[in-house]
Amino acid sequence: QVQLVESGGGLVQAGGSLRLSCAASGRTVSSSAMAWFRQPPGKDREFVAAISGWSGGATVYADSMKGRFTISRDNAKNTAYLQMSSLKPEDTAVYYCAARAFVGNSKDDRDYQYWGQGTQVTVSS
Repeated sequence: QVQLVESGGGLVQAGGSLRLSCAASGRTVSSSAMAWFRQPPGKDREFVAAISGWSGGATVYADSMKGRFTISRDNAKNTAYLQMSSLKPEDTAVYYCAARAFVGNSKDDRDYQYWGQGTQVTVSS
């Protein structure tokens, strides 16, 4: 069983940056694709970014995050990251980390078996 714990959320002004971390425990997730999703207030959960397992050579982003967000991983620390810059008020959401038991990444939340509890990101205007 894999447990995921997100950290790094908080309150930031528009234009600012934050780095979210997702620490995995229970077993190594080196071979697992990992992803970030978010749920804005009153809206459905949506895809943010995903990274393939092992070297993380394949990444994919939601269109609205391209060029602003960067997903990465450190297998030695069993941790994934989401670097967010040029933040906008519409980025306000609970951000969730997810992992799946396959190397290939996916934009579909149904493909992920393990989820963290989320971390709140609030961007003020």
